[in-house]
Amino acid sequence: MKQLLLLLITYVGFTSTAVAQRVHIQTPDTSPQTTYAANRLKKALQERRYTLTSPADYTIRLTLDAGKLGKEAYTLAPEGKTIRITGGDPAGLIYGCLSLAEDLRNGVSLPQIKAKSENPTLPFRAIKYDLPWDTYRHSYALDQHIETCRDVAYWERFLDMMVENRFNVLSLWNLHPYTFMIRPTNFPEATPFNENEMKEWQTLHRAIFRMARERGIDTYLVPFNIFVSPEFAKAHNVAMNNLEHHHFVDGDTSAIVRRYTRECVTQVLQEYPELTGFGLTLGEGMGGMTPQQREDWMKATIIEGMRQAGRKSKLIHRIPFSSTTGSLGVTSVETEKLTRKSIEAEGDLAFLEGPVWADLKYNWSHAHSTPKLVKVHGGKLYDTYFKPTPTKYKIVWTARNEDFFCLRWGVPEFIREHISTNNQPYLGGYILGSETYIPAKDYFTKTTQPVDWTYAFERQWLFYKLWGRLLYNPATPDAIFKAEFIRRYGPAGSTLLEASALAGKTPLRLASSYDFTWDFSLYSEGFMALQDKNVKYISVDRQISHPPLDPDYVSVADYVKTVSLGGSFAANKITPLVLADRLEQDCRKALSLVAPIKTAGNASLMYEVADVKAWANLGLYFAEKLRGAVALQTYRTTGGEINKQKAITHLEKALRNWDEVVAITRPIYHDMPLVHFSEQQGNTRAQNDKLRFHWAILRPEVAKDVEIARQAVK
Repeated sequence: MKQLLLLLITYVGFTSTAVAQRVHIQTPDTSPQTTYAANRLKKALQERRYTLTSPADYTIRLTLDAGKLGKEAYTLAPEGKTIRITGGDPAGLIYGCLSLAEDLRNGVSLPQIKAKSENPTLPFRAIKYDLPWDTYRHSYALDQHIETCRDVAYWERFLDMMVENRFNVLSLWNLHPYTFMIRPTNFPEATPFNENEMKEWQTLHRAIFRMARERGIDTYLVPFNIFVSPEFAKAHNVAMNNLEHHHFVDGDTSAIVRRYTRECVTQVLQEYPELTGFGLTLGEGMGGMTPQQREDWMKATIIEGMRQAGRKSKLIHRIPFSSTTGSLGVTSVETEKLTRKSIEAEGDLAFLEGPVWADLKYNWSHAHSTPKLVKVHGGKLYDTYFKPTPTKYKIVWTARNEDFFCLRWGVPEFIREHISTNNQPYLGGYILGSETYIPAKDYFTKTTQPVDWTYAFERQWLFYKLWGRLLYNPATPDAIFKAEFIRRYGPAGSTLLEASALAGKTPLRLASSYDFTWDFSLYSEGFMALQDKNVKYISVDRQISHPPLDPDYVSVADYVKTVSLGGSFAANKITPLVLADRLEQDCRKALSLVAPIKTAGNASLMYEVADVKAWANLGLYFAEKLRGAVALQTYRTTGGEINKQKAITHLEKALRNWDEVVAITRPIYHDMPLVHFSEQQGNTRAQNDKLRFHWAILRPEVAKDVEIARQAVK
């Protein structure tokens, strides 16, 4: 009863209007960053019915003090009728104003504001954004975002989200971005657009970079290499084998391609002074080249182009994932030594602002698995980049998400553990994002009722808020995230953070128990994985035989083999049955937390609750599937009709849980195009573009698990 009363009082604080009081905001200058900070604060004050005027009852004084505070740090200090917000730099001032604005939105009045201060734990907190024109992979699933991503209003909302969540880097990835940004002075034939079309592209890019700068967000352009525009290729008879821009091809290193690339880099930096820097990615379009040749190419083109731009810029150097001449290869100590030498040399270049950000993929393409580092792209990571501790560069981990695009996700304890596990002195930060999903057009939502979002990234607000705020300050309490639920949904939102955290462990546990490599090798949201060169449902047989990623997890096959021989496992080992019990415990609790929530008349809340229910039922399905897999493998190994019947029973229960997922999601989600289907073997591009994902579509495959058990023999 006391908890309910407290929630009601809190909710009244959210919804009641403030006592009409006059407020004046004093600013130290009129820079774009200060103006943005003050405007965000003004908006929050006006929403709370404060009057902005002078003289005033309250004064909010914005100041800068680089001597006392570091970069991006801030303090918020109430002093009687004055609240002083001090930033160590313009970004820190923005964060301080956003912190006060957050308190105001959460129902805290100016007299109730408490002193606080924050300092960034990690200096590099980035979003990986694959632009939908000239994409890494070609698919309708990516093409559908072009119109949205050409709208400046979309980018304003996206950048607002970034700064609210303390992301400070936007990295824009594209196979060959130059011809969408410039008409190369010496190669005008490379750009396919007329003057009006070129002006539209340039207006878009300038707006993105300008708005990012206003928000204290750095911007990096990350082109893949080696690519040229089809128009350039035809005009000069180069790279004619790759007019369609496939990413795994041999590189054309002819002199004219080298000159063209270098001049494009220089011209882009000169025409876009608000662009912060470039990124190097070594591999795609560089088949047939040794690691040394790839490094030499980057030095002669992008690095030299940056030097000739005549201004300072910054650099992301993606760690190469191939030690061979193939586009896909394996890691090696020799390649690590070569790469470290190159990065350290870049760190000494006067035209580059340090440190260089050395980027590695955390657990390949699926960081949402275990917080332990098991592998990087290409396989094993040695210690070359860490010992001795680097001084010219900082490591940044790319946390790729190729595992959930539709269902909302948020597990704060996982992110905190991820950061604490990897917060060594050489760590600079994280890059968060996908390569097979663009968070722009909402192609999921089926309801005709009004919802409180427009764009896809706004559906996943908790995902971005958790990662961004915790990368900035891992000590950010859950109360901050819980308060956001309550602000959005009132008392009904009070249990949603806990429910999300419990149900959201489902994809993490699947990815920890099922080993993977590149993008398509696992799609946790759909319980699909790469098999026979196609992405397929993970059958019970596949679950039995496939090894885990996390070394603490035990596969079904190894578990049954060990137990059948009378063996046992150490206490830290997570066996299939232990995993099943944990899944069931967490998912049933998540369902109990959302069961009382009434969603009638609030479609946005309905979707939040539905996604928790979907994840929870997927977790219960997974638990029963694991139990069924153990029983089935036990029957095949040692016999016993009771084991066969247990397998059938558990897999029938798993099917019922899957049916519950279908019942939840079929009315509210469209069948979804996925890039995972864009490389189905034997299909044309047109055929692949018609392929769709929904849990209902996979239902016959799930039912086959039951038949597999029924037809099993010892």
